Amino acid sequence: MKPVRILLADDHQVVREGVRALLERQPEFTVVGETSDGFKVTGLAERLRPDILIVDLVMPGLGGLDVTREVTRRCAGTRVIVLSMHSSDAYVLQALRDGASAFVLKDASSAELIRAVNEALAGRRYLSPPLSEKAIEAYVKRAQGAELDVYETLTPREREVLHLTAEGLSNPAIGKRIQISPRTAETHRSRVMHKLGLRSKTELIAYAVKRGLI
Repeated sequence: MKPVRILLADDHQVVREGVRALLERQPEFTVVGETSDGFKVTGLAERLRPDILIVDLVMPGLGGLDVTREVTRRCAGTRVIVLSMHSSDAYVLQALRDGASAFVLKDASSAELIRAVNEALAGRRYLSPPLSEKAIEAYVKRAQGAELDVYETLTPREREVLHLTAEGLSNPAIGKRIQISPRTAETHRSRVMHKLGLRSKTELIAYAVKRGLI
């Protein structure tokens, strides 16, 4: 039987170690890679081509929702499971809109995570309790019918700059991190603020916190 290849992305090492140990108790599962940096997840997924990506909702760099969007777009064979401590409808809806196959809470049982992996492999959606007590189809319909979020109009580079600015990095530091000039970083930040209707760095940080990006 072909092993199920799994990639882990979480900025807490103890969480990654725990999830890896849990998954590898299943003889058919193998963890092929892991990372703590949101910016590195998509590249790893493209290189490793895992069957499953388990990604934390909130990570340094790109958050789990952005990672989900990029991986589902670039790696058609990879199913994404979002792992989170947040259970709000907004996060669940956005995860489904971005292509996630499952949304699992961090206080879920090991059996629930295993079930989420198996459901995702089978092409079905899974929401861990108490989320699963609500109708999944209702979530899906709301996700599909929701109006376009202005955030979705941001380019991948603009999202990177948004995340890093919200984390407190200066334009020179952003430029060094993602290999662009400070002036280009400033241009991207200005475009982000214009598109989102933000007037200050304080508003930008508040926006990022509200969306669960940091």
